[in-house]
Amino acid sequence: MNIKKIRRDTPGCHDKIFFNSAGASLMPAVVVETIKGYLEQEEQLGGYMVQDLQETMINEFYDEVAKLLNCHPRNVAFAYNATDAYAKAISSIAFNPGDTILTTDDDYVSNYIAFISLKKRFGINILRGKNLDNGDLDLEHFEAQIQQHQPRLIAVTHVPTNSGKIQDAVSVGKLCKKYDVLYLLDACQSVGQIPVDVEEIGCDFLSVTGRKFLRGPRGTGFLYASDRMLEEGYMPLFADAGGADWIAPEAYRPHKEAKRFQLWENSYAILLGLKEAVRYLNGLGVQNVYDYNQTLLKQLTDGLQAIPGIKTYDEGSQRSNIITFRKGDLEQEEIKTKLDEAGIFYSVSGINYALIDYQKKGVDWTVRFSPHYFNTTEEINRALHVVDSL
Repeated sequence: MNIKKIRRDTPGCHDKIFFNSAGASLMPAVVVETIKGYLEQEEQLGGYMVQDLQETMINEFYDEVAKLLNCHPRNVAFAYNATDAYAKAISSIAFNPGDTILTTDDDYVSNYIAFISLKKRFGINILRGKNLDNGDLDLEHFEAQIQQHQPRLIAVTHVPTNSGKIQDAVSVGKLCKKYDVLYLLDACQSVGQIPVDVEEIGCDFLSVTGRKFLRGPRGTGFLYASDRMLEEGYMPLFADAGGADWIAPEAYRPHKEAKRFQLWENSYAILLGLKEAVRYLNGLGVQNVYDYNQTLLKQLTDGLQAIPGIKTYDEGSQRSNIITFRKGDLEQEEIKTKLDEAGIFYSVSGINYALIDYQKKGVDWTVRFSPHYFNTTEEINRALHVVDSL
């Protein structure tokens, strides 16, 4: 990859060290220009006419996402964020009292709130698989849970928001296929920084946000729905004219494609912005991004571990570009002041985002660095110097 060109394409990266791509990353200029151009057309012509004029460009969104995930455009639906996509997927499942959702200790807060809501409303059970000592999912225990409880749904977060570990989504998919269990994968922190192949993973649904490692605008995301889900008629509980045809006073017919999970009203300006972000990534090659990111990850992780007083909290045999740490007994505000003064953009991962995992680790917050492929090794060194001086 041409890092100099990538940085030229990223106007926001030059006056700061931006390590918050796991929160909301910096958009390439082409993303912003595309959104502005579409809105300017709407200003002059109105939304309906511009939608008609840009129909070909809009449809390219589904092509680009399909290329990224190794699926077909029919399997892709636009969403307004990963939670929107996740909720639409989970609402398509007809849960009954006593049904079980099997998840992990590393699931995301919004997903777990949805599980609790389902438990309160429908009387489902929530079970969690154990982790091995190194943080990986204990697949033997996971399979035993499947055999014993016959879950209705298995839900896994590919990369947790509070840890750089990469869950073994492929092995989970094999278990789901073996026991014929529905499989929902939250990939909001993985798509954009590591290769994600839905055919290899074997998931039924996959939810993604645009604002993180994909470098798209906020308020965007997408849902993957497998052919099996489409053929068996899964669709969101509350669909509208964007996902179905009204064919009788008390009957509707779902659309054949995953667009049945979309609503009729969309912001096509930001949809096209996300399309350009995905196109940009496809042009670079996600494997190239992953390989470069692994170089940044090793440099940052090795450097942090060499600093006296630093404790990192990331686990797993496979790691992605999310690094969480604390330094000695320093309070959050002390660290924040120094990092802010140095122009380092980061985030703090609090216990409310990772309750179960952080209770096990005995912490209530960590600093989270999440560099991405527009960052440089020089920036890593400068950031390490700042952390060392804390």
